[in-house]
Amino acid sequence: MSLKSMLRGTAVATLLLAVPVLAQTAAPSGSANTAGQCEGRRGKHGGGHRFGRMEHRLDKQVAEGRLTQAQADSFKAEAKQLHEEMKAARAAANGQVDETQRAQFKERRKALKQKIRAALAPTQQGA
Repeated sequence: MSLKSMLRGTAVATLLLAVPVLAQTAAPSGSANTAGQCEGRRGKHGGGHRFGRMEHRLDKQVAEGRLTQAQADSFKAEAKQLHEEMKAARAAANGQVDETQRAQFKERRKALKQKIRAALAPTQQGA
């Protein structure tokens, strides 16, 4: 390998490592605030993660004035607790949750969605 090609390779590698760092520091602070809750997840709405998508939808409802921030926070906390319980049950059973537990979690998730719909219902009727 010649010295010229080694220098070229080093320069390219340095640029590849430096560009994301430079782009990150040059980003306006406003965009960092809007994407704050989606950090560490794929996609801008949490990827395939149900909790991330629901969290984004609740934030959108708050922005539109259809929910209060306190309501959204309580729904998020309940959903997060349910998600953590599901993960713990899965971990305790080596990744295999039996049908009764699966049905219980499904019912609890359905109940949470109905509570959210009930909270949104008065604003939907007025519109």
